[in-house]
Amino acid sequence: MSFGIHTWSELTATERLALLQRPAVAGDAAIRDGTAAIIDEVRRGGDAALRQFNQRFDGADFTGLKVGEDEIDRAQEAMSPPQLAAIDLAIRNVRSFHRAQLPESIRVETMAGVVCERHSHAIDAVGLYVPAGTAPLPSAAIMLAVPADIAGCPIRILCTPPRTDGTADPAVIVAATRSGVNDIFKVGGAQAIAAMAYGTQSVPRVCKIFGPGNAWVTCAKTLVSGDPSGAAIDMPAGPSEVLVIADGKANPEFVASDLLSQAEHGTDSQVILLTNSGQLAAAVAMEVDEQLRALSRADIAAEALKSSRILVVDSIAEAITVSNDYAPEHLILQVVDPRSLLPQLRNAGSVFLGQWTPESVGDYCSGTNHVLPTYGFARTYSGLGVDQFMRQMTVQELSREGLENLGDAVVSLAGLEGLDGHAAAVTRRLKVSS
Repeated sequence: MSFGIHTWSELTATERLALLQRPAVAGDAAIRDGTAAIIDEVRRGGDAALRQFNQRFDGADFTGLKVGEDEIDRAQEAMSPPQLAAIDLAIRNVRSFHRAQLPESIRVETMAGVVCERHSHAIDAVGLYVPAGTAPLPSAAIMLAVPADIAGCPIRILCTPPRTDGTADPAVIVAATRSGVNDIFKVGGAQAIAAMAYGTQSVPRVCKIFGPGNAWVTCAKTLVSGDPSGAAIDMPAGPSEVLVIADGKANPEFVASDLLSQAEHGTDSQVILLTNSGQLAAAVAMEVDEQLRALSRADIAAEALKSSRILVVDSIAEAITVSNDYAPEHLILQVVDPRSLLPQLRNAGSVFLGQWTPESVGDYCSGTNHVLPTYGFARTYSGLGVDQFMRQMTVQELSREGLENLGDAVVSLAGLEGLDGHAAAVTRRLKVSS
């Protein structure tokens, strides 16, 4: 059996905490020091440092970092019609859902003669990172580039690791260009984050960096976001994860497939099943073992299952309490009337309702974004949306009447804070006859 079944009511508080502990994120001092050294080398060496890192880490020895028109054309030709159709479908659905997220300006007259406004503007330059790792991720290019395009960010660049022949993955190129990316650069890892944060001879400097990555990429994002001369980032990131809440009527085959679809992401992924049915728990465990043997990435999934759990709870209500505490990246509800549980759900990156809604549709083409907070950050962070590619600016405009209406309050509050200059900025205006 791939992973054990535990009865929640029989566990102590310490045991419960231990079972829900996520796999340790690689963030030790060696990675931090190594990442800092890479960032420093890119800042000093620019493109030359990027080329050296491409050769060192990716075995790719080439000169031009930017993907040219010829490579874009070849990437397009490498895709079959069904593949292009799938990419276009995903882009269309993601665009449809994200276009509806564009914020509207607001204007409120808080009192006579006092007008307050809030306007949204696209971030001037954004950098998108699409990892390669054990598998290329064209879906990540779509999820990052489409909202950036809808927001209207003038500069939208994408970095992705090169293959050994010096080219970028064709599917990533096609997905990125069709989603509205301006320029693609063949550079990966912490060095790509450094290039986008500080700029090089070829890679433009950006204001904010988006996208997933390994421990080195995550560390680099953390470091540049803490540097005033670096770049902001989208959200903290950790290994991918899913939590499934299932009742006794759920289909064990479906539940097992949902668990394995996340486990195959990486050895540090975590999958959790919460169920009020011991019978379902046993059936799912058997299904996982059966389905695991058929996966091409069975070794990766099997390793992830070592830190994964099946927990039998007393009720679905208790499962929701556990889930809210865990705050999963993906939450799947395979229960009778799943929509009725939505008001009780607080902390989750993205929710999937019912037996016909596998997590994989959200990964690719339902329309929602798959860039989500992991490692419990769903308690405080939202998944990626158009708003994160924009910034908000407030405006106020007062008439003389408005300043007269506010004047006494401003002077009084300024006096409480001992800020005479604040008060004088009001009183000097009001002394002038209209």
